[in-house]
Amino acid sequence: MANQVVHFEIIGSDPAALRAYYRELFGWSYDVGDTVSGQVSEPGQYGFTGDAGLNGGVGGGASLPAKVLFYIGVDDVEAALLRAEELGGRRVFGPDGVPGKLVVGQFTDPEGNLIGVAGPG
Repeated sequence: MANQVVHFEIIGSDPAALRAYYRELFGWSYDVGDTVSGQVSEPGQYGFTGDAGLNGGVGGGASLPAKVLFYIGVDDVEAALLRAEELGGRRVFGPDGVPGKLVVGQFTDPEGNLIGVAGPG
């Protein structure tokens, strides 16, 4: 269903330590691999988890700033980013990914909050 929260991310400079922290804190387990975009996490540093009641991931790397964000499921990532800009937001990146499979983008709202959008294209 479009326009619902479909994924969350916790990104930091030491993704292995962050995963260990949330594993100890909440009992989350991870499937470590790659994301669809190097702007989300460095290769091999992203740990997917479904243990939080919502699909999510903990990743990052030394080249990426720390942040927590959520993704809204949309039918068309480019259209969602354009609409966000029309309403006063600012595109951070995207669309990026594998069209037809998973494409992501990020924008900031008028207050500067980072939001992700994800969809098939």
